[in-house]
Amino acid sequence: MNRTIILSFVFAIAVLPQAVAGVIKVGEGQTITSIQRGIDMAAAGDTVLVDEGIYRQGNIIINKSIVLKGLNHPVLDGEKKYELLSVRSPNVTVDGFLIRNSGHSSMTDISGIKIYNTYDITVINNILEDNFFGIYSQQGRQCIIKNNRITASSTETQLSGNGIHCWKSDSMHISYNSVAGHRDGIYLEFATRSLIEENTVEKNLRYGLHFMFSHNNTYTANIFRNNGAGVAVMYTRNVTMTGNRFEYNWGDAAYGLLLKEISDSEIEGNYFEKNTSGIFMDGSSRIEMQKNVFRDNGWAIKMQASCMDIRLEKNNFINNTFDMGTNGSLVLNTFKNNYWDKYEGYDLNKDKIGDIPYRPVSMYSMIIEKNPPAMMLFRSFMTTLLDKTEKLLPSLTPENLKDEYPLMKPLAL
Repeated sequence: MNRTIILSFVFAIAVLPQAVAGVIKVGEGQTITSIQRGIDMAAAGDTVLVDEGIYRQGNIIINKSIVLKGLNHPVLDGEKKYELLSVRSPNVTVDGFLIRNSGHSSMTDISGIKIYNTYDITVINNILEDNFFGIYSQQGRQCIIKNNRITASSTETQLSGNGIHCWKSDSMHISYNSVAGHRDGIYLEFATRSLIEENTVEKNLRYGLHFMFSHNNTYTANIFRNNGAGVAVMYTRNVTMTGNRFEYNWGDAAYGLLLKEISDSEIEGNYFEKNTSGIFMDGSSRIEMQKNVFRDNGWAIKMQASCMDIRLEKNNFINNTFDMGTNGSLVLNTFKNNYWDKYEGYDLNKDKIGDIPYRPVSMYSMIIEKNPPAMMLFRSFMTTLLDKTEKLLPSLTPENLKDEYPLMKPLAL
């Protein structure tokens, strides 16, 4: 009986039609010279292999599950008129193209590569140059955007799109990309459960990374350098930011990281160097901030009075003009075991913890908060005298904004 069942099973498998993925070649000298025709001829699972060359073939629509692969980065040129690749089917890979010169529009988000309401898309190893939007995901799910170089030469934010843009997307994996010259390097809105890691985002007009209403995401080991402002996190909860670098974000209103109405999040192991403000926080709550380094910033942290339940622990503050700034006297946050290079206390019991608290908000920083032109007096004898007097007789600085247990030596972070 068992033998009959096994033989029947083997016979059933043998007579099933066997799907074998095919390869369709496109290019000069091939039978097929149109990329769109190659896609239309392909069956699900096939690879459309495009030879090197320059292809000015308008908008190319991928409407079946295929691999579209370029040899030696063939050029798809939109001639400033078209969206170049529109992906409308699941299980698609776009690999190895140079995609340039998309059209521009104030009405629609024309892109170099755009994903429309689908899932399991891989965009890898591409070069995108001077497109309105670089790579755009509209309601994409479980997509991989990896190892792409995305550049533009925009000079005005209203005439520029974003390098990588995700709208109403879920479970995105954005990694090892370099993005420069756009309005925002990476932009996420209503994007959830995504991982953004190992990207280099620099010289963008507005933000290196900008995300709004995008919950339960992780950002790790990225570099945000020399953007209009580094990263803006707005109206979001459950964000994890670890091991990122925020560097050289200078300007009147620039910062390494803006936290606006953020809650239940973790900021750990990041490096903030040479920003106007390392972190600017407003309306944020229940945030763990630990093992970060703040070096050579104007303000290391500006924490508005609207923030509460912030825990700042085991961070290094080194050579910042001001360690902390605030705009109120009520403080509902915890500061503990941080290293402050401006701390002038002592350690009589040799436990490596200062015996007196450190108050990181100086009187002069409070005056500047209310009267910015007073910055002209920076490093004058008068400001030094004010700060020394404030330490002896506190009046303007928040009494309970202090680190009760400051470290005597910096942490090895």
